[in-house]
Amino acid sequence: MLPLPAARAIFNAGADRSFKGNGPSVQRLRRNLRTVVGPDLPEAGLDALVKAGLRSYARYWMEAFRLPSQSREDFLTDFHLFDADEFNAVLKEGNGAILALPHVGNWDAAAAWVTAQGWPLVTVAERLKPESVFERFVAYREKLGMEVLPLTGGQRPPLDVLAERATQGYAVALLADRDLSSRGIEVQFFGGRTRMPGGPAMLALRTGAPLYAADLWFEPSRTVGRIRRIELPEKSEGALDVRVKLTTQRLADAFALGIAEHPQDWHMLQKLWLDQSTRV
Repeated sequence: MLPLPAARAIFNAGADRSFKGNGPSVQRLRRNLRTVVGPDLPEAGLDALVKAGLRSYARYWMEAFRLPSQSREDFLTDFHLFDADEFNAVLKEGNGAILALPHVGNWDAAAAWVTAQGWPLVTVAERLKPESVFERFVAYREKLGMEVLPLTGGQRPPLDVLAERATQGYAVALLADRDLSSRGIEVQFFGGRTRMPGGPAMLALRTGAPLYAADLWFEPSRTVGRIRRIELPEKSEGALDVRVKLTTQRLADAFALGIAEHPQDWHMLQKLWLDQSTRV
């Protein structure tokens, strides 16, 4: 309801206050960004990057809260995909596409752009507690035109439903840089060990739908993105579990390319690397 400049000022002030407070989430973001940029960036440079990262995260929430009041024309104007021709051509074939992405930029704006183009989109939502919070997130994303499947507790396993949608002309959008199950695929990521969900790789190998790593970042007046197609290993390269691991590593490598180009827009405030300290 606020004018955009006023909303931006309020959310920037909140981000700056979080930076000064240097709480546990801010400290985790600092460690994550240090891993991304390496040891050569001076502490003052890292401070500036962390502050920019918190402002970027606040911008995501500010824009997310405003999305339900926006029009289809706003969705099309406020997001730009550099590879839109390839994306549209793939979906026109009717076989669907799998979009795996890290927590970057404004993924809700990207999804709203997809649905505004007239393409069906399905995603998975973590079942948050309390249940009312989960239901509100689902209702919010459904209002933007998405089909939302619960990660747990649904009538059918989400992977089975996603596999169907991936062959029915849907864009299947999955956040894939953080494993929520503790059963993810171990990968190398910015020189360290972490786990990422194997779902996107499994879906692509199971259905034959093209798999893309999506990269999003903020420009002053819009969110922009690109997609990088991930080459799937042939059956001759190993058993299914081997090929899932190979594909997930290729996704991790593609994620790293985008995050390294605009680390301030990677909203990872949780512990990620297995060899990081378990302390705050």
